[in-house]
Amino acid sequence: MKTLPRPAAHAVLIALLIVMAATRFHHVGSLLHLPDASMALFFLGGFYLRRYVQYALLLGVAVLIDYVAIRQQGMSFFQHYCVTPAYYALLLSYFVLWQAGRWVSARRAGGLASLGGVWLVGVAAAAVSFLISNGAFYWFGGRYPDPNWSQYLARAGQWGPLFVRTTATYIAVALALHYALARWRRAHPAPAAQA
Repeated sequence: MKTLPRPAAHAVLIALLIVMAATRFHHVGSLLHLPDASMALFFLGGFYLRRYVQYALLLGVAVLIDYVAIRQQGMSFFQHYCVTPAYYALLLSYFVLWQAGRWVSARRAGGLASLGGVWLVGVAAAAVSFLISNGAFYWFGGRYPDPNWSQYLARAGQWGPLFVRTTATYIAVALALHYALARWRRAHPAPAAQA
């Protein structure tokens, strides 16, 4: 896929940030209490934006949202159950998604079948990302006194499908919007610039 023009890239980045705020920060209101879209957003960011500075911005906003949400609960950031030394694994977990998005974007041919391939790469990246973040939390988070493979596999089997399914759904919605917008643009071409 060609690099997006600057205005389109800015619009995509703003949309990703809005969706992240609406889904990651669960104190916005009950109407917006949607499942966290962060995994899908990092994949889509890599697919559409590709620049690492935008990855860093999205990552910084994710951490900021976590910080604000935890502080609103009256807790110190580092006292929260989910913030352990394993929290740093999110850097790698989200980077896998970003890189997968970049990789498939550079190889995408176009058309509806191609978007199916993009979706499949997104689902595979979501599974790897989940295993990194969940594995880091389980093995290095210090929350399980006697970690073992049997317990880890049971927990990963319990939570993995939910995270991957949620990510797959968000990616499917984004790609459906992508396809609809592309069809609309083909049906309504911009007028040629006057010389």
